Amino acid sequence: QVQLVESGGGLVQAGGSLTLSCIVSGRTFSTYDMGWFRQAPGKEREFVATIGVSGRYTTYSDSVKGRFTISRDNTKNTVTLQMNSLKPEDTAVYSCAARYGVLSARAAEYDYWGRGTQVTVSS
Repeated sequence: QVQLVESGGGLVQAGGSLTLSCIVSGRTFSTYDMGWFRQAPGKEREFVATIGVSGRYTTYSDSVKGRFTISRDNTKNTVTLQMNSLKPEDTAVYSCAARYGVLSARAAEYDYWGRGTQVTVSS
């Protein structure tokens, strides 16, 4: 059974920073591509970033490119999302997800999900 647990959410002012972490249980973390998605109230789930198994390849949505950085530590079964220059429109529940295969921005292609952590950016 694979479990994902996010942490690091909170309330921050616009222009501030937050670091989200996701710890994945199990021995096969290094075989999963990992992604971050977010969902704001009344909106559909949105792709944020994804990272390949080695950490070498990453993809970002246009809305966060240049502000957010995804990374992973395969020795600690952890994927991290560093969020800088936060905007009120970044307010959402952020969830991490895991999948086998090539990098994907499609939520439906992910196999495992965490419950999410709330990020609120005040103006």
